[in-house]
Amino acid sequence: MADDKDVLRDVWFGRIPTCFTLSQDEATEREAEPYYLLLPRVSYLTLVTDKVKKHFLKAMRTEDVEEMWFEYEGTPLKWHNPIGVLFDLHASNTVLPWSITVHFKNFPDSDLLHCPSNSVIEAHFMSSIKEADALKHKGQVVNDMQKKDHKQLWMGLQNDKFDQFWAMNRKLMEYPTEEGGFRYIPFRIYQTTSDRPFIQKLFRPVSPEGNTHTLGDLLKAMYPDALTNDGEQKRYQVVIHGIEPLLETPLQWLSEHLSHPDNFLHICVIPAPSD
Repeated sequence: MADDKDVLRDVWFGRIPTCFTLSQDEATEREAEPYYLLLPRVSYLTLVTDKVKKHFLKAMRTEDVEEMWFEYEGTPLKWHNPIGVLFDLHASNTVLPWSITVHFKNFPDSDLLHCPSNSVIEAHFMSSIKEADALKHKGQVVNDMQKKDHKQLWMGLQNDKFDQFWAMNRKLMEYPTEEGGFRYIPFRIYQTTSDRPFIQKLFRPVSPEGNTHTLGDLLKAMYPDALTNDGEQKRYQVVIHGIEPLLETPLQWLSEHLSHPDNFLHICVIPAPSD
């Protein structure tokens, strides 16, 4: 892959200042102060909130404690989506810190997957990496790795170790030069205005004629409403890792540099802020 290591580092070390408060409906033994944390964009909520849990449990009665879950302005936050995706999708035009409500009761089974332990997050993460590699390399890279290599990817993410993770992830981002890119680009397009969890279809980084596909080409094929015609007022923002990449950006480059650690390019299409 092209070695834009500064970009990879900037993506990895992206943080969102966040204020956690306990739900007002939940009984406490004493006043629960808000808890502030810098959340890593590339991680998962349930992976980085042990301190939050410990902080609020001090104020809870033991009999009132069930599985912890999070909500933002009435929307339960899906922990299996990366933190950066949750923020971009639900809160990108709000004032920081991001205000998240913590719950220990009334788990919304119809909206959220249960997450009893880190092994559940690990299984979800590795499943995504395998799916992405099936799209990129017919699964050959992941299959050639040993169990300890898989563990290195997970431990790199879990412990926030950029070099540990990328020493192994680099292999997942390589491809034969003559092919000009991956077989297919692993991507997911999220919209707040849809009941569908995301759009995901097969899309190649290079056209049959040998032309490099761009972000604009992908959106034109998958979600043309996200694009603005000449003279039209902009209705949507297309956000990846909190920024709006140029529509002319090659999709292959985006996949190599702006994918999350799960190897998917997560693209959020959100309503443009009104002037």
